[in-house]
Amino acid sequence: MNKKIKVFEYDGDHDVFVVSQAYREISEQLGLAEWNPVVWIGRIFTMDNDVGEHWFDNWGLREARGVGFEEALIIDPDRFQDGRDGPCHSADFRKRFWTDVLSSLELSLDLMFDEAREFQKAAMETARAYPNDVDYRATVIADIDERIDKIKSKYGCTTRHG
Repeated sequence: MNKKIKVFEYDGDHDVFVVSQAYREISEQLGLAEWNPVVWIGRIFTMDNDVGEHWFDNWGLREARGVGFEEALIIDPDRFQDGRDGPCHSADFRKRFWTDVLSSLELSLDLMFDEAREFQKAAMETARAYPNDVDYRATVIADIDERIDKIKSKYGCTTRHG
């Protein structure tokens, strides 16, 4: 059975999500953490669109609630509807739905490994296209397979699907 990692911890007292420590560590080791370790997940949740990288851009909500810490991720139900043919549900219902979904969200290590490999493949192509750009070269992780092997070992995974 493939090991799954819980992505978020929910803080009900503040009504915020925080990326779990295990997910954060793995994401950083695999190079999946951009300005936020769940950016790539947001892209997939928003019809695999780059606008999804902004799914937790809700600084106004943080200020309104008095939540100052940067790791606090707040669901803004308006970000989960585009008005093209709806919305079909109220903002309150969308908030409750996404709170349930994100509270239970787990991802398999295999999925994370595959995303990291794809990300690194794209990073290497970009770095080749712009060899003098330090920022592009910095995103390349040459030892991605070794990092994956270390994570597999840490979590007791011995095979691709184990």
